[in-house]
Parts: sequence; structure tokens; C-alpha cells
Amino acid sequence: MGGEQKLTGPNLAKGVPLAGLEDGKMIVGHANGEAVLLVRQAGQVFAVGATCTHYSGPLGQGLLVEGTVRCPWHHACFDLRSGAPLRAPALNPIPCYDVLVDGAVVRVGKRKPEPKVWASPAGAPARIVIVGAGAAGHAAAEMLRREGYRGELTMIGADHAPPVDRPNLSKDYLAGNAPQEWLPLRPREFFVEHRIALKLGVRVKSIDTARKRVVLEDGNAESYDKLLLATGADPVKLDLRGADLPHVHYLRTLEHSRAIVEATKTARRAVVIGSSFIGLEVAASLRARNVEVAVVGPDDVPLAKVMGPELGGFIRKVHEQHGVKFRLGMRPQSIGAESVTLENGEQLPADLVVIGVGVRPAVALAEGAGLATDHGVLVDEYLETSAPGVFAAGDIARWPDPHSGERIRVEHWVVAERQGQTAARNMLGRREKFAAVPFFWTAQYDVGINYVGHATKWDRIEVDGSFEDHNAAVRFIAGGKTLALATIYRDRESLELERDLELRDER
Repeated sequence: MGGEQKLTGPNLAKGVPLAGLEDGKMIVGHANGEAVLLVRQAGQVFAVGATCTHYSGPLGQGLLVEGTVRCPWHHACFDLRSGAPLRAPALNPIPCYDVLVDGAVVRVGKRKPEPKVWASPAGAPARIVIVGAGAAGHAAAEMLRREGYRGELTMIGADHAPPVDRPNLSKDYLAGNAPQEWLPLRPREFFVEHRIALKLGVRVKSIDTARKRVVLEDGNAESYDKLLLATGADPVKLDLRGADLPHVHYLRTLEHSRAIVEATKTARRAVVIGSSFIGLEVAASLRARNVEVAVVGPDDVPLAKVMGPELGGFIRKVHEQHGVKFRLGMRPQSIGAESVTLENGEQLPADLVVIGVGVRPAVALAEGAGLATDHGVLVDEYLETSAPGVFAAGDIARWPDPHSGERIRVEHWVVAERQGQTAARNMLGRREKFAAVPFFWTAQYDVGINYVGHATKWDRIEVDGSFEDHNAAVRFIAGGKTLALATIYRDRESLELERDLELRDER
């Protein structure tokens, strides 16, 4: 999750020359034992914490955009005036400090108290129900309270675990680099303190939009004035002989990840079926636990449909350097107690099998309620469904994307959180269009890749830099425009394209 930054740079409590702080620039220093970022923008000077509250990213290496600072690692965004986390994945604010200008010297004073929560917005609904306790649902619940919402707020989740940091389930936690204590997004006391009724291990049977009721499988019901559907997606299950054997696993929930971790205590040889992001992240994590791994996938190059053949080929090479064996252009035929049989008859030894061949949006509730669906739940630019007062966010939402000009649905953690935040504000009457540029990241061994934008097809790919040196950028271009960018440790470039896409499509 990252650690606290060491104190570097000047002692800002003693002051620095104001002339040395150019407009649009940042100085990383410290004051009173804390890392501080001193910023001058549009003639104003701000002092905020220098460390992102998500994974402790260095904000001094980030980007200033119109009164905000964006984290270089995972694109969290903070308000320079209040420290508020404006965009996920950060959920906590950064501290703000008094700024004292004395002639030609600027100094950083005491930490300011956190801003008070505004009063409940006028005309706010009395009762809001959120179906789904994943990224979108949790982010929505937090945003509602941050915006001052005082009404009844209920979040219903089918899993027994409270909202967790799902990206870690296939990365650091599965690899053994992160303790389980890191996974919950908030302690249970947080939900009590913020009066969020958290109903876990509960499934919703149906939604009655006419009577504004959510009916649970146990026969109870929850009434609502506004409703958010954030039911996420379910793993695609393979119809294979042996797919129900006890050593065969899927990965979506904390319970799934725990089961795989437990299996690695005795497993020595694993087969991962699926060469997508989830499959390859699992492969890397299993190798970190010294489990032999073979990856089976139908594509000739892993991730080529998303990352292109050049970057996909490099990712394969990285895995092979860590001992992973690939069987690509191949599908499994059956799973036995000690092996996986491929369609060509080859048998791969396996006492652990993980299937990661994608997910499907969980739209059954929406369809049962009569909401408009088409490869997801159709929403407008405000994330409202065809039923007034019912919103959708996260993996199920298919929205009109202003950047691509298409109606899209993506399965990114950060997108889900940001949609939950926008839906929350719109349930309070804000009428805020969802226009965030899609972003996700993957980490495999020592290779971290950021991807910003959205490109399902392209005219050409431009590669700059060196994959082997872990310093590269891959641009996906169509019609002369860059649609998306994948970077390896070129975080600033990734942030700049995010900003450029926002500005380009605002015109």
C-alpha cells in the first residue's frame, strides 16, 4: 500500500523565497515534521500534504490542473483549497496548511482543521438504498455523507465481507505482500459512525420501481426514494468436465482470494485458464508463492486486444522470465484431479486451477425491474437509468462516453468508484455529467502499467521508449487522434494525456 514519504526538501516552516515559486509549479518540502507540497497557481499559494492518501503516491511528481493536484500513480485528484479527494481512488483528504506571505518570503504555518460537512442539501431524498457493496456502491455511500446527506442510507451486499480493496485480491494480497488487514476500505466502525446501514450476506430478490421497494431473498423489504444499482459483475463460469472439482477456483471476492491463498500452502503446480489481466495477475502472484504456473489462453498474444501485440508480447516475456509456461491459441477440454487436458490432448499437471476468463455484468435485477439493458444497464450522462430515480454505476453501467463518442461499459475499479461518486451527487440533485476519462492499472512482478483512455480498435500503435528498461509509452491512435495510452513508469505522461483528453472533448 506504500509507506510514508521521508521528509525531503526545504523546511517550509522557516520559509522559502516567493520568487522561487513560479506560477504553476510545486515545491516539495516539510513543515513541523510533515511532508508538505507548496503550490502556486493563478497567483495564489497553497500548502497541502505531499502524500496521496490512496497508496502514498508522491503528489510532488503529479500534475496541477485548475486548482487541483493529481497523483501520478493512480490518478487520484485533490482540491488545493480544501484537500478534499475529488476523484477516486483516494477516499481520504490530504491535509491543508496555513500559508504566510511576509514580503518576499512564504512560510507554511499550522495544519488547518478539516472542513465541516455541509448541511443536508435542500430537497434531498429521505431514504437512499444502494444495492451492491463493491467499488461503486461504497464510493457512493461515502460521497453522500461527504456531501452532507443526512437521510437514511442503506447499502446491501451479497458478500459477507465489508467493502474491500478488490485490486489487491489478485495482486499484493494474493502474492503474500500485503496483510489481510489492508484489504477493508473502511473499518466497520466507520459505517456505524457515518450512519450507513451495512447489510452484508444479503441478496436482493427483486426491485419494484412502481412502489419504490427493494425486496430481499429473506422476505424483508427496503423502501427508497432514490436507488443506486451497483451489482458489479460475476465471473464467467466454464462448462468443462471437472470444473466443479474442489481444487478449481475463480477470483472475484475476498472469500475467493482467501481460498486460493489457502490452496497455495500445499499446491505445487497450477494451471491458470485465461490470459487476461486477472489471469496474468494471478499467475504472477502464484509465482511469488513459488507455485509452478502454466497459463492457457485462446489468443496468440496475451492482452493483445487491449494492449496491442508489442506490449502484450513484452508482458508474456516478463512472465516467461519468471518461469511461467504458456499454452496460447489453446483451450482446455477438461479438468481432472491432477491435470488439465487441452483440446489437442496435452495434459498439464495441476493440483490447483484458477479460471479467469472474464466477467459478465450482473444485470438480472435490472432486467427483472424492467430497466432498459443492452450488454449492461443503459444510463444517461447523469448515470440515471430508464426508471426515474434509479441510478446505476460500476461494471453494469453502459453510459454515453463523451471522449469516444460511443456508449461504453468498462470493468475498471477506478471508473466504478468515480461513477459511484457522480451518481451520489446526482441523487442529491447535482445534475453532474459523468465525463471522467477511463483509467486502470495493472502490476505484474516489477512491471507496473497504467492505461488511460478507451480504445477498442485503432488505426495504428506508436511505441516510444524501451519495454526492457521499464520506460515506455504505447499510444493507440485512430483518425489521427490518440484514444488511449499505456505507460510503463511514465506516470506524468499518463496524467497529461488524461488532462488533454478532458480538454479536447470539452471543446
